[in-house]
Amino acid sequence: MNFEHLIQINDPLNPFVESMTREQLWDGLVLRAEQPQLFVMGLDSCTILSREGNVLERELHYGQATVLDRVTLQESQSVRYDILPTANHVGGSLTMTIEQPDELQLFLRFEYATTLPVSDDQDAVQTQEIVKSAYRENDIDTVRLIRQYMQTRQEPGSLH
Repeated sequence: MNFEHLIQINDPLNPFVESMTREQLWDGLVLRAEQPQLFVMGLDSCTILSREGNVLERELHYGQATVLDRVTLQESQSVRYDILPTANHVGGSLTMTIEQPDELQLFLRFEYATTLPVSDDQDAVQTQEIVKSAYRENDIDTVRLIRQYMQTRQEPGSLH
């Protein structure tokens, strides 16, 4: 199953949405890659097994389950997460890409590719919609947490 959606980061028509720079958004995406437990519900810990150039190999612990993944950072452009499938969980990938059509607008595109089969069966369709909704909600939370992190970095006396 593949799924993609876009979240608007800066909305020049909405004065209630605080604008972020591309650099701030990128810093937030790097933070999510390096400290995912701040962003992912149910994640107990993350160990970075190796770091070579722009690639991180990580071990993620969810209770008794362990997931190995590879994170590829394309400086100020995108972050790609590749998860290998095992008997206990589906594999797949997530790519988060920064899109900036002009100086005022900023978007974050989320692209999922999973090993979940696509089917027209009613139960399968319902499962796919539940998964897509969960992805969308998680991505909205990611953006919300990046905004919170950027606000704390800007406060006087902040340690960041």
